[in-house]
Amino acid sequence: MNAKTFVSLFLLAGLLTACDKSERAAVDEQLAATTPTTDEMSKPSRFDIYAEVRLATDLSHLSEQQKQMVGLLIDAGKISDDIFWQQVWGDKDELLNGIEDPGARRFAFYNYGPWDRLAADQSFIESYGPRPPGARFYPQDITREEFEAWQQTGKDGQYSIVRRDDDGGLKLVPYSSVFEAQIEEIAELLVKASALAEDPEFAAYLKLRAQALKTDDYQASDMAWMDMKNNPVEVVIGPIENYQDALYGYRSAFETFVLIKDQVWSERLARFAKHMPELQRGLPVDEKYKAEVPGSDADLNAYDLAYCAGDCNSGAKTIAINLPNDEQVQLAKGTRRLQIKNSMLAKFNQILLPISHQLIAADQREYITFDAFFGNTMFHEVAHGLGIKNTLDGSGTVRQALKEHASALEEGKADILGLYMVQRLRESGEIAEGELMDNYVTFLAGIFRSVRFGASSAHGRANMIRFNYFSAAGAFSRDPDNGTYRVNVPEFEQAVKDLSNDLLVLQGNGDYDKVAAFVAEKGSVGAQLQADLDRLDAISIPVDIVYQQGKEVLGL
Repeated sequence: MNAKTFVSLFLLAGLLTACDKSERAAVDEQLAATTPTTDEMSKPSRFDIYAEVRLATDLSHLSEQQKQMVGLLIDAGKISDDIFWQQVWGDKDELLNGIEDPGARRFAFYNYGPWDRLAADQSFIESYGPRPPGARFYPQDITREEFEAWQQTGKDGQYSIVRRDDDGGLKLVPYSSVFEAQIEEIAELLVKASALAEDPEFAAYLKLRAQALKTDDYQASDMAWMDMKNNPVEVVIGPIENYQDALYGYRSAFETFVLIKDQVWSERLARFAKHMPELQRGLPVDEKYKAEVPGSDADLNAYDLAYCAGDCNSGAKTIAINLPNDEQVQLAKGTRRLQIKNSMLAKFNQILLPISHQLIAADQREYITFDAFFGNTMFHEVAHGLGIKNTLDGSGTVRQALKEHASALEEGKADILGLYMVQRLRESGEIAEGELMDNYVTFLAGIFRSVRFGASSAHGRANMIRFNYFSAAGAFSRDPDNGTYRVNVPEFEQAVKDLSNDLLVLQGNGDYDKVAAFVAEKGSVGAQLQADLDRLDAISIPVDIVYQQGKEVLGL
């Protein structure tokens, strides 16, 4: 596809967010006219799967002191990015300086290493072998048998690295020791930022977070983070998610989000938080799998992303956050759900709409809306706080029991329960905008978007599972003549209910072997789906986005 056609395609996609459904057909017609024919297509480069997005946001409502604070938080984020490089690869400069091809060098920078994160971590540089599943969290030569036999308290902890001692045995080294110099710098920047914070709760959080980084004890700062309600600037920093540990799913990787609150959109979301208890009680599963009562001190807010680094900047970009992950904090206070509106809108315009034009039946494309995409994503994050956190047999948390499969199952649960909650809230009249079919068809299109993230991503595996489950249930059908899919409403609604039940039961039972078999059966891309995804690649629809970001972009 030539550059002019590519640009036209996405300019038209952007126009669709401003159209109502009566105007949609005309824009769809224009979009079809710009879609290249087979003769116009050239084989796309894998190095061009990301669309660049300028990560700018309006800071005009912030005081000069708050803007200085944002700059300090970005500086801290840059250091967390260096830590993440060490956790997943090693010496960044040595890798990048050794790659001659500029496209491959840029791709390695995006992927934090020589492995393609959105293609099952395949090496895209011949001289490098497979990605170690344990990244740099474990010795490269460790075996599962050796780790399982190791009698060491805390070996499944989130904030330590496993290394070999002088005798060749295993030892635990806390993050605060491994990354001591960088953590001291981050902590100093957070304390400086706290002096500029105009919100006292945010200032207190920044000081507690600085201390947490130095002690590897994050619970007090997580509790304080839950208490913040009015701060216009937000930061999430530290070791958060365990996606990078593909060996066991135990260890957390460093990342940073610097966010600016969108007050208008946040007010639109505020009314949903109060429904958490009734949503938990109404889950479509036996009572014992929903007996836990999540904390009710939870909120929903919308933000613009000002800067991200580390784990959240690698591979597929995060568009919503549900934190903290500490199960004790979740049960005591609930969670906070942060919707990242500018990132979400970029993905909707540049990826989801073009995908829908290729893979969704023409008469159902009118149901692809940004409000539905935003709502589905929002309730995905709400759903992380629902269900069950501890296995029914009392052996520990779901995360510990399901190990490397825990993240994929949790993301799948959040997706499907999020849609189930949309159903319930529409039935009660709490959601009145648009119609339920918007959520269904946008959800189906979203599967095609996320399944392209690959098997190395928890979100990608979750979408593979859901696609195959829904396919077997007849929730959608494929037109063999034009290769488009349509939602079959009765079967779709039944599949939502059935998969919700199955995932909650698998989590609550904590049966590792049964979950591993379920993932093996459902968590792969079949030949027909792969052929349809290849069509998206052939016309250069991006797989995801990357950011032009930093203080310069923000005018700081």
